[in-house]
Amino acid sequence: MAWTAEENKRFEKALSKYDKDTTDRWEKIANMVGGGKTVQDVKSHYKLLLEDVERIESGNFTFPNYRFLNRGAN
Repeated sequence: MAWTAEENKRFEKALSKYDKDTTDRWEKIANMVGGGKTVQDVKSHYKLLLEDVERIESGNFTFPNYRFLNRGAN
């Protein structure tokens, strides 16, 4: 199931609120994210986040080359 930008925001806020020592951490995070996300959904999403961070920190991630077009601006 895809994650919306709003769900990602709530996920990040929940991670900052509930650290690894929080009782029922994943249940609380899933509840805070909402949108029908389960404990397994948030754990899987967290695993992907850690993998992304690891790739970035190891230098194995290339940031996109964004091109901003200035259309009609003076």
